[in-house]
Amino acid sequence: LPDLSVDSRSEQPLQRLQTWLQNVPGKVLLCVESAGRREALREMLQRIRLTPQEVNNWPTFIEQTDTSQLYMTLGPLEQGTSIDNALFLITENELFGQRIRQTRRRQKQKTDSENIIRDLSELKEGSPVVHLDHGVGRYIGLQTLDAGGQVNEFLVLSYSGNDKLYVPVSSLHLISRYGGAEMDAAPISKLGTDKWSNAKRKAIEKIRDTAAELLDIYARRQARKGFAFDAPDEDYQRFSAGFPYEETPDQQAAIEAVIGDMCSLRPMDRLVCGDVGFGKTEVAMRAAFMAVQSGKQVAVLVPTTLLAQQHYQNFSDRFAEWPVKVDVLSRFNSAKETQAALNRMIEGKTDIVVGTHKLLQKDIKFDHLGLLIIDEEHRFGVSQKEKIKALRAEIDILTLTATPIPRTLNMAMASIRDLSIIATPPAKRLSVKTFVRQQDDATIKEAVLREILRGGQVYYLHNEVKSIDKIARELGEAIPEARVVVAHGQMSERELESVMGDFYHKRFNVLVCTTIIETGIDVPSANTIIIHRADKFGLAQLHQLRGRVGRSHHQAYAYLLTPPQKITKDAEKRLEAISNAQDLGAGFMLATHDLEIRGAGELLGDEQSGQIETIGFTLYMEMLEQAVNAIRSGKEPSIDLTGNSGAEVNLHIPALIPSDYLPDVNSRLTLYKRIANAKDDHQLRELQVEMIDRFGLLPDQVKNLFRVTSLKLRLAPLGIAKLNVTDSHGRVEFSKETDINPFTLIKLVQTKPQTFKLEDGHSLRFYGAMENIDQRFNTIDQILEDLQKDPNAK
Repeated sequence: LPDLSVDSRSEQPLQRLQTWLQNVPGKVLLCVESAGRREALREMLQRIRLTPQEVNNWPTFIEQTDTSQLYMTLGPLEQGTSIDNALFLITENELFGQRIRQTRRRQKQKTDSENIIRDLSELKEGSPVVHLDHGVGRYIGLQTLDAGGQVNEFLVLSYSGNDKLYVPVSSLHLISRYGGAEMDAAPISKLGTDKWSNAKRKAIEKIRDTAAELLDIYARRQARKGFAFDAPDEDYQRFSAGFPYEETPDQQAAIEAVIGDMCSLRPMDRLVCGDVGFGKTEVAMRAAFMAVQSGKQVAVLVPTTLLAQQHYQNFSDRFAEWPVKVDVLSRFNSAKETQAALNRMIEGKTDIVVGTHKLLQKDIKFDHLGLLIIDEEHRFGVSQKEKIKALRAEIDILTLTATPIPRTLNMAMASIRDLSIIATPPAKRLSVKTFVRQQDDATIKEAVLREILRGGQVYYLHNEVKSIDKIARELGEAIPEARVVVAHGQMSERELESVMGDFYHKRFNVLVCTTIIETGIDVPSANTIIIHRADKFGLAQLHQLRGRVGRSHHQAYAYLLTPPQKITKDAEKRLEAISNAQDLGAGFMLATHDLEIRGAGELLGDEQSGQIETIGFTLYMEMLEQAVNAIRSGKEPSIDLTGNSGAEVNLHIPALIPSDYLPDVNSRLTLYKRIANAKDDHQLRELQVEMIDRFGLLPDQVKNLFRVTSLKLRLAPLGIAKLNVTDSHGRVEFSKETDINPFTLIKLVQTKPQTFKLEDGHSLRFYGAMENIDQRFNTIDQILEDLQKDPNAK
C-alpha cells in the first residue's frame, strides 16, 4: 500500500489520496469505524470532488461492476491490504496516520472534564443563568419560533419586570450557569439599564488585581526549585504491568500528568479527583514507585485509622515483589511498634509510610522525604492543613479526592493547583441507585431484607454513639434474618479491628455504624447503605458514604432517610443534588454543586465573594482566566471584556436540532452549548461524528447549524461583527478592530459596482441570486476570499 499517512488532521492526506487514485489501476475501498466518521469523511472528500460509493461489506465491494473507482464501508479495522494490485483496502487510521478511535475517546474525555462546570444539562425551569451582555436572568425553556419565515430554536430568559430575552441557539456561548449564591437569591438583572455593565466593570477591576496576585503566586511557585525524579525506566514499566486492570483513558492521563510533574524541577502540587474505586490509588502507587526508585521516601497521609490499615495492606500487596519497605503509623499499633517504625523512618530504612495526622506531628522525622500523598484533604483540620501548606515549598504533593472542597476546587480552577479528573468508571461498574425517603420502618425492613435475601450485606449508618446499641437491638428484633453488629470510633482499637474483620468475612450481615466507615475497608458484598438523618451530612460526605457500596458488579442501593419534620433549605439542596447525581463519576459535578450551595470560599482574599455573587461563579472564572492570560502575554486585561462574543450571523435558513431528531430538551441544550463553544472546525467535525453515532444521520437543519457555526469561526478573526444574507442581497458589518484592508474594499466596489456597495463607513452591501442554501454559502466563501486579497495584487 502507498504511504498516504501524515501526522496531521488537515486535508493534506485527502489530497495525497486524490493524487494516488489518479495512478492506481484498481478499485479502492475506504474503511471507517462508525457512521459518524463515514459522514465526516464523505463531507471532507466532497470538498476535493471525490464521491465514494457506499457498500455494506467486502463481498459486495468485490462484486461491483460499475465504473466507480472509490467505495466506502463501515468496519473497525486498523490496517489495510491489497490484492493482485487490483483491489485496495485503506483504513482511516492509515489515511490520517494516527489512532482515530483512541484520539477521539481521549479528546472527548478532556473536553468533558474541562467543560463540566459550565455544563447546561442540569438547567431546570427557573434556574438562574448569566448572559454575558445582559446579566442574570432565569431560564424558562427552549422555544421554537418562526422569525422572518425561518424556524429556529431560542433559549428564553426572564428578567426583572417580567421582560423576556430570546437567545438564538447559535449564541449559546454567551450563556453560563449561575453559581455563587443561593439560587433563589440570585440578583436578577433589569434589561435596558447600565446596572449590569457597571457590575461587570467593577468585577473586572477586582479580577484584574486577583489575576496579578495569582500570577505572582504562580511565578513564585514556578521559580522554586524542587527535586526532579528519575524518568520512568524498565523497572517502572514492569511495576505498571503488575496492575491487574486496564487503565481507563483519563486514569492514564492522570498518571502521565503526575509523572510529568515529578520529572520537572518544579515541586508538584496536583489534585486528582475521581470517584471512589475509579483508580486514584493506582495513580498514587505509580508516583510512590517513581519516588522510591529515585531514592526518596514517601508519606501517605489518610484521615482515619481504618483507611490507614487498608492503604497499608494495599501498598504492601502491590510492592510485595519489590525491595520496598512499607510501614504504618496508626492507633492500632502498640507504643513499641510505633517507636520501631519511627526509628526506621529516621534511619532511611522505610521507603513508604502510611499514617493518619500523626505523620504531621513535630517529633516525626524523615531521612529524605520526597513525596507526600494526601487522601481526602477535606477531612483534615486547619492546623494540619497549615503544616501541609508549609511542606508545599519543599516536596512534591499529590492530593486524592472524590469530591474536592469548594476552596480546593476553586484554586484548581484558577491554576494555583493542577487538576486531573478521573471520570471514567471501571468496566462493569453500575451506578448506585439513590432514594431520598422519610424515616419509615417499612422502607428500612424492605431494603435490609432485599439485600440479605440475595446474599449481600448492609451498612446502617446512625451517627450517634449513645443510642447506637438501642438502634442495633431494635433492628435485630424487627428483622430476625439480620445478624447485627455495631462499630463506632469510641470502641478500642482491637475491638474495632475485630468487628470490621468479622463483617468483612460475612460473619454478620448488617453493620450498624457511625461515619467511621466513610473511608473504611472495601467490602464488595456490602451493596446497600441506609443513612439515618441524611440531612445532617455534607454533600462530599454523603457522596463518600454512598461510595462504600457498589464496589462490585452487583446493583447497589443507597437510602437517605430524613425526619418527618421540615429540614433546612441547604439540606434539601444537598439531598436533591446527591439524588440527581447518580451517574458514575459524579463527584466532580457534586463538588461544583457544593461550591454553589456553600459559596466559592476565599480564593485569595475576602473581596471576591461579593463579585462572584454579582456575576456568578462560572463567568467570574472565565473572566479571571482571560485576565490571567492577558497579563501573562503582557497585555492589559480589557475592561469591556465582552467575552469575544463572535460574529452575529443570520442567513435566514433553519439552523437547529429538531425535537423529532432529539426529543430530550436538556440533551439538546447541552449539544447547542457544545456546538457554540467549539473553537475550530476539527472540534465541530468531532461533534458531528458523535451526534451521528448517538442519534443517527444529521437532518438538514442540524447540518445548517454546523455550517453557520463554522462560518462564525471564520468571521471572528477578520473582525466582522455581523453578516445578514437573504435570497437576493446581504450585508457585512465590520467591527472597529477589523483586519480587512480598506483599499481591498475600495477596489472590490470599484471593480464590481453592480455587486458591492459601501454603506455608512463600516458596512458592505452585496447583491446576487442566493435562493438556495448552497448558493448562499458559496457566495459568502467567494466574498471572504475577495476581502482577504492583497489590494496591490493583479
